[in-house]
Amino acid sequence: MFANFDFDVIRRSLAYLFLDGMTFTLMLTGLAGLGGLVFGTLIALMRLSRFRLMGHIAGLYVDLIRSLPLVLVIFWFYFLVPYVGQWLTGASRPIHVGAFASSLVTFVMFEAAYFSEIMRAGIQSISKGQPAAAQALGLTYSQTMRYVVLPQAFRNMLPVLLTQTIVLFQDTSLVYVVSIPDFLGAASKVAQRDGRLVEMYLFAAVVYFAISSFASFGVRRLQSRIAIVR
Repeated sequence: MFANFDFDVIRRSLAYLFLDGMTFTLMLTGLAGLGGLVFGTLIALMRLSRFRLMGHIAGLYVDLIRSLPLVLVIFWFYFLVPYVGQWLTGASRPIHVGAFASSLVTFVMFEAAYFSEIMRAGIQSISKGQPAAAQALGLTYSQTMRYVVLPQAFRNMLPVLLTQTIVLFQDTSLVYVVSIPDFLGAASKVAQRDGRLVEMYLFAAVVYFAISSFASFGVRRLQSRIAIVR
């Protein structure tokens, strides 16, 4: 299988693979991770709220999202939402959503569900005496969460949040279903164009493995340093 392995096709495609494909992959990972963290924190606060209805709604959302295949939701959002928007707005034709918007919204929705569970565990790990002390000092509930609870919860859960971000980085390859040229999509285009499937898919696997392994090593180092500080 490797007798006629062509390294030159990899060398010729490096600029396209990294400047276009990997740039998009990292951008989507960053935006989806940030959006998922923000909305996930809000969902976690809803689940811990004194209002049971809010908690039930947030819990239903998390359970629903975590029970659906990510690739299927990307596909649905891209092909069905334009027609739903047409029906809601009464437009004459389906609204334009776009592949990037579909992928970004879907990833934010999914990561919010997973990040919410991480942040909920982080909030619950904080001693109940700290919010009580903050309220005794006159801080409101929102101030207590903003200045006392959430910073500590985020610090406690940072290694887990980063690990989930690594999973997100790997999952971004699923955008191939809407023909977005992420890193894997770019490698696939080159493979189909030059008839070098083995070379390109093997190179893509090595790159994903190298980046994920390096990031995982960094998370382990961070986790050990946080444990030492504690």
